[in-house]
Amino acid sequence: MNFKKLNGKNVFVTGADGFIGSHLVEILVNAGAKVRALVYYNSWNEIGWLKELESSIIQNIEIVYGDVRDSSFIQKQVKGMDYVFHLSSLIAIPYSYDAPNAYVETNINGAMNILNSVRDSDSLVRLIHVSTSEVYGTAQYTPIDESHPLVGQSPYSASKISADKMVESYFCSFNIPLVTARPFNTFGPRQTARAVIPTIASQLISNSASIKLGALSPTRDFNYVTDTANGMIALSLAKNIEGKVINIGSGIEYSIEETFEMLCQIAGKKVEIITDEMRIRPEKSEVNRLLADNKLIKKYTDWQPENSFEQGLVKTYQWIEKNIHLFNVGSYAK
Repeated sequence: MNFKKLNGKNVFVTGADGFIGSHLVEILVNAGAKVRALVYYNSWNEIGWLKELESSIIQNIEIVYGDVRDSSFIQKQVKGMDYVFHLSSLIAIPYSYDAPNAYVETNINGAMNILNSVRDSDSLVRLIHVSTSEVYGTAQYTPIDESHPLVGQSPYSASKISADKMVESYFCSFNIPLVTARPFNTFGPRQTARAVIPTIASQLISNSASIKLGALSPTRDFNYVTDTANGMIALSLAKNIEGKVINIGSGIEYSIEETFEMLCQIAGKKVEIITDEMRIRPEKSEVNRLLADNKLIKKYTDWQPENSFEQGLVKTYQWIEKNIHLFNVGSYAK
């Protein structure tokens, strides 16, 4: 996609060291943007998945270490920015059952800090607040459009709903130029085994005799990571969308079982599935079906997925195969 309008623009990305964030930063730098990338502070000066980028790209990134929960720090980083992409979030759903307060502090208070920081900005063109399809809960109708009810089926989704509503309130109250991007399930290189696709692929590559999985029947609208990142950027440049919530999704769904079978075909292997109770959500917390209605993003932008699900799976499988040393398969495949 053509993002030349970002050439020379100052862009701040929170969660830049993460799976989606690192791909977003890479695309932004290639588009000529001046990127300030927030990396979660650590005493080892690790830059997360940004380390996977070419050195020529890393040299053109201003990396800052900090915490989205620190209001004064965020205030300094946002100053002078044309575009802000807010991706920082705690995302592991199982952990949210054990530590819900951490999700409130990061996902809700972190979003508040971003909103307060951009509220009086004289440079901001647009804030892209990144939500998640998990806020819809199990589909009450399909495809899921942006008017679908929001259901907090896990502490994680509840925290994201709360953040989304704070964003909505700041738009209504202070007229901040913003849009909420709501991506459906994203997969691809640099995703860890907390997600189902790298869990399956890494076990296949490690020649596991059986694959440990949770529920097989839920369906997901899977999107290759660069398609998701492209969707976010397209929304940052679109006209007349301030205050809107817009889905990023393919409009196609696959069950976990179908995904498993496709990966087995790519790997040329046939293995047994073993139910892993640790991967099964509480009964009322399982989201059984997610399928995006993507009419709005297609109405306001020229975005469309550049990768089919199968093409994305092949790319992802090949990346995991080259980087299998990053996956502690033994910890979840025994």
